Amino acid sequence: MSETAGRQRLFVGGAWVEPDAGHYAVVDPATEETVGWAPEATEEQVLAACAAAREAFPAWSRTPAAERAAMLGRAAGVIRERTGPYTELARAETGATTGTARTMQVGVAVARFRRYATVEPAEWAIPPQINEAGPMGKAGVMGALAVRQPVGVVSCITSYNNPWANPAGKVAPALAMGNTVVVKPAPQDPLSVYRMAEALEAAGVPPGVLNVVSGRSTAVGEAAVASPDVDMVSFTGSTAVGQRIAEVCGRDMKRQLMELGGKGAAVVLDDADVGSAVAGIGTTFSFYSGQICTAPTRVLVQRGLYDRLVTGLAAYAGRLTVGDPAAQGTVVGPVISAEHRARVESYVELARKEGATVVAGGERPPLERGFYVAPTLLADCGNDMRAAREEIFGPVVSVIPFDDEEEGIALANDSDYGLIDYVWSGDVARAFRVARRLRAGGVGINTVGRNMEAPFGGFKKSGVGRDVGSYALHAYSEVQAIVWPG
Repeated sequence: MSETAGRQRLFVGGAWVEPDAGHYAVVDPATEETVGWAPEATEEQVLAACAAAREAFPAWSRTPAAERAAMLGRAAGVIRERTGPYTELARAETGATTGTARTMQVGVAVARFRRYATVEPAEWAIPPQINEAGPMGKAGVMGALAVRQPVGVVSCITSYNNPWANPAGKVAPALAMGNTVVVKPAPQDPLSVYRMAEALEAAGVPPGVLNVVSGRSTAVGEAAVASPDVDMVSFTGSTAVGQRIAEVCGRDMKRQLMELGGKGAAVVLDDADVGSAVAGIGTTFSFYSGQICTAPTRVLVQRGLYDRLVTGLAAYAGRLTVGDPAAQGTVVGPVISAEHRARVESYVELARKEGATVVAGGERPPLERGFYVAPTLLADCGNDMRAAREEIFGPVVSVIPFDDEEEGIALANDSDYGLIDYVWSGDVARAFRVARRLRAGGVGINTVGRNMEAPFGGFKKSGVGRDVGSYALHAYSEVQAIVWPG
């Protein structure tokens, strides 16, 4: 059994194992009550999980792709059947609203497992290349075929803002490509990841192919990165932690997939539909309570629309219901912890000191329990303010005016980050022209929506590599060239 008296066990080598370092409480950020008890692995147990993945790799990588995909499909079915309890756990662990937990967390996980359960064989191969002549003339004509091979053992270190979609986006394509996996979930909400492991176990995934180890100690994550059995690290989280992981990976030339911080610029041009811009940018206040790296938290608006946009965003923020995420009608839930709430509030206070005007929010909601932050709009900002440059990861939006298109582009690119930017304009050709000049891994035009087949990843300090759709299969594979006489 995965749990004993409400105390979660580790999942190592196909067995549910008692943690040698005990358990710790997982806290509901809305009620401040204990959701459950998560296992604290030791460094030795993490290394054992990596060794189990290494032992399982040869057989799993040789398992026909169709069989691997079928297991992922069965896992999707198990998760779908258990949507109710899985949604409730995700809501309790993360503070997401019930609707968000059901659709964007558990629902997206189901969709991602299904996606990689229906992979076309062509996605594993690269079209063959034939060279017509070599240095020895016709005798040197060679055929060449490039094929994709699994990397090996992948260590997946996941973020706290979505304990279903984020791990599924790593685990499903990694397993589909024939890799074995060790998941180290975020310490704030690891219990959902163990439910995912249960689903994969029920789907028939062999022992050692998937392992899950958790803990609050930094030694747990460090061991999952440094283990000599690990060939690749897939990490979602802060840029600072990503940089430390990259240093360790660099010493052993381990493959990396890094989805790091963001400070998305929303460039609102003077011919934009203000209502559309307000609706898109306003999702920053509500979606995961702003705890999402793709949010348009840095709004750059041409002066002709500045007052209208600020007024619209302030009104939007004021209409949002903040409170119990389990209650119908709640739009904004809590942030993940008391410590993170204090961090978000410190940025708002710093913005005040630097000269920003708090147009909406800025105060703690009058709720007895929970780690709530009111949707906050900062106007009169400069691009040099820390609140406009650093990732706050909360329901806080900064608005910065600009005069002409060139200045708007320059301000957007004046950032250490480059994950997702946005452009609002009534002229689609103009919007595409601006988008092509933005130094970001993705650009949304008149939308904050995402295409789940489009490559996802960042420029600059927002990450390394691309995933989602077919690109995730590429990310979790090595390219091998096979050459023969033509």
